[in-house]
Amino acid sequence: MILGIMQPYFFPYIGYWQLMNAVRTFIIYDNIEYTKKGWINRNRILVNCKDSYITLPIKKDSDYLNVSERYLADTWKKDRIKMLNQIKSAYQKAPEFITVFPIIEKCILFDEDNLFKFILNSILTIKSFLDIKTKIQISSLISIDHTLKSEEKVIALCKAQNAKSYINPSGGIELYNKQIFSDNEIRLYFMKAIDIKYQQFTNNFIPSLSIIDMMMFNSREQVQLYLTDFMLL
Repeated sequence: MILGIMQPYFFPYIGYWQLMNAVRTFIIYDNIEYTKKGWINRNRILVNCKDSYITLPIKKDSDYLNVSERYLADTWKKDRIKMLNQIKSAYQKAPEFITVFPIIEKCILFDEDNLFKFILNSILTIKSFLDIKTKIQISSLISIDHTLKSEEKVIALCKAQNAKSYINPSGGIELYNKQIFSDNEIRLYFMKAIDIKYQQFTNNFIPSLSIIDMMMFNSREQVQLYLTDFMLL
């Protein structure tokens, strides 16, 4: 069995979905500390031919709480209308707008203020749209020692799921040691994305934007083809 593990991200870029699609089981961390200025509650879209952030406002709380313990700000019900208007204005002339905008709207209007549950719903919604069959697991529901960190935690999760192979984004090459995984009878692979370019509007292509951007400019069938544009190292 092949396993992948990631944090919950807000409308993540294509690499996230490539990893999800490549594995049999995909674990999403809910009991991991929320980090500011990461991709958990924000992403980038195309606005007037430039990249621009869309951000979920987070209620002020301790910096040491897990993602599952954080909540959207009380202003979110107003802010979400502004976000939808921003996305609509940015992409209403995109070729797939009529198909894609209702899906994004459904995600953003989801009635949930828990940060993890809100993001999880959007991930499952996009997963369904892209027809990704991978099984999704929530990390805290898996029986391991959750005080473990980094490599040791990943190996524990692999063993708990009877995974013989683990795929990690290539950014983890410096973090994980193939020999240590091999000693635990797990094959470790790193996923390196192939450069993907598609026609946006008339601007020079801006890479690594939210999946929203790719879905707005490409048919579902084309996005599904992009899911396999990677190499394993």
